[in-house]
Amino acid sequence: MAEILFYHLEARPLESVVPVLLEKTLERGWRAVVEIGSRERAEALDSHLWTYRDDSFLPHALAGDETDALQPILLTTEPDNPNGASVRFFVDRAVPQSAEGYQRLVYLFSGHDPEALAEARLAWRALRDGNEVTYWQQEENGRWVKKA
Repeated sequence: MAEILFYHLEARPLESVVPVLLEKTLERGWRAVVEIGSRERAEALDSHLWTYRDDSFLPHALAGDETDALQPILLTTEPDNPNGASVRFFVDRAVPQSAEGYQRLVYLFSGHDPEALAEARLAWRALRDGNEVTYWQQEENGRWVKKA
C-alpha cells in the first residue's frame, strides 16, 4: 500500500513548495522522480532548483542522460522510473494513474486552475482504494492543513 499525498496549492506557487518537499525526501534517504506536464516546464523547474536558495544544494538532473540511474532527484515528462525512486512527484498537470512500485506519491495541483482541480478529483477517486490517501490544502499564510 502506497502513501499518496494530494497538495492543493493556493497561496504559494509550485516553485516555492517543491524544493522544500524534495529536501525532506532526500533527508529521509529516498530518491525521487518528478513527473512534469511538459518539457518546457521541466527545464524551467530544473533551472529553478539550482538557484531557489543561496544556502542550499538540491542534487538533481533532467532525464535523458546515461547518469539517470545515479540521480537522487530526476525530472522527467515520462512515466518511467530510471533512478529507482521510491517517491514520485506529479506537478504541472502530470496526473498520477497508479501508485504501483512507489512508497509514496506526491501530487501537487493548482487551486486556481479549474481543469487541474477536476483532474485531482478524478485521481483521488481512482487512487483512494487500496492506498493511504491524504489531502492537504494551503491556507493564505502558506501553512498546510490536513483536510482528509
